[in-house]
Amino acid sequence: MSWKLGVSFFLFGLINNVLYVIILSAALDLVPASTPKGLIAFCNITPSLAAKVGWPYLLKGTVRYNQRVIGCCILSVLGMIVVALSGGVGMRLLGISLASLSSGLGELTFLQLSTTYVPTIAGRSVGYFASGTGAAGLVGAFLWWELRNFGVRVGVGLSSVLPLTIPLVHFFLLPKPSSISKQDEEDDGAEPLMTSSTEYTPLPTDEGEDSTVGYRSSRTVALSASDKWRLVKPMILKYMLPLCEHPFFEYTINQGISPTLLYPVPSPEEHPLIALLIKSIRDYYPLWQLVYQATVFLSRSSISLGFPPLPEKLLPIPAVIQLVILLTLVYESAVGIFGDSSEGASFFLVFLLISIEGICGGLAYVNAFYRINQEKSDSSDPETAKQEKEFKIGSVGFSDSSGIMLAALVSMPLELSLCAVQVKRGKGLCRSL
Repeated sequence: MSWKLGVSFFLFGLINNVLYVIILSAALDLVPASTPKGLIAFCNITPSLAAKVGWPYLLKGTVRYNQRVIGCCILSVLGMIVVALSGGVGMRLLGISLASLSSGLGELTFLQLSTTYVPTIAGRSVGYFASGTGAAGLVGAFLWWELRNFGVRVGVGLSSVLPLTIPLVHFFLLPKPSSISKQDEEDDGAEPLMTSSTEYTPLPTDEGEDSTVGYRSSRTVALSASDKWRLVKPMILKYMLPLCEHPFFEYTINQGISPTLLYPVPSPEEHPLIALLIKSIRDYYPLWQLVYQATVFLSRSSISLGFPPLPEKLLPIPAVIQLVILLTLVYESAVGIFGDSSEGASFFLVFLLISIEGICGGLAYVNAFYRINQEKSDSSDPETAKQEKEFKIGSVGFSDSSGIMLAALVSMPLELSLCAVQVKRGKGLCRSL
């Protein structure tokens, strides 16, 4: 497989998602302490959800990839500039919403773009994109860990230049589908899990036009509402439910529970290792985000590193594990498993559970989209088959975003409730942020 293809999709995932992660990691700095951090998550996902519902379900015909890439870049840059230059909560939430719209449309676009390549290469493209989204979590959390010392205006302002990378990669590095032949697929050294019932031919990627040869099709093909329902129906329990559950549990933990998982600043004498990481109470929340994002990156990279995908019957298992972790962390926050005098044990327990949470979330994401990408089309018409593959992988994205949005709604009252419970038992650290 062309190294340019792998690098391109990795960068698509990285840059498209990095601003989203920076905003979540900066939640404590973007709003006053009295404002629930779940409000940031809500504004950071609702426009993304609207994009994932609107484009695949409402729009017809082939995907205009060039226009989408340029539009996503403009929205991202504009959104981050608004966040950086605004001091009020309302304008910052508006900027976050613009960046969210760009992120949702971008994820939809690049997942659909992967289906325009020959099947095995398409599957690898999804793996590299997922790896890039995982790296975005790690890079975004680390960037804000460093940039937060410069304040919101400078830190967010510097991050606004990152989206300019995407058009450069799309137009100057990414190989065209027609440039990767069947022989390239065989040379990749991997057998596709599922192949199309018809011989695969790379097809136009921009409104009926092959940008390589300048051909424009005179035939218009568009999926009807009944066609789309026929394609979606078998995926509801198979893919959509797991893709909704795991982000719901993840983001409820990250936005509703993590801000309350606070302990006294460790002394170098009693906890030398923890003291290297925690210098103030405000360091706990970004640290938990960093741990989560690091483990997500590792698990989302599993397919691009050559590990086999999970069997379909095991796709719901990561969400079940995350539910157990959520309940355990709620108890730890409200009551304290080891008691308030055992900060070291509590710290390492939370560290371990958040690591497992990240691994489960990454595996659920990359395996679901990989298997959707590799599903065959029953249509004998190449253009119809192409649109069906684009729609199927785009249609499930709203499940992931719906889980995140529901988590944002739940995490706001959950954070406030857990903080109130801690204060009642004499632990007021959550009020000092």
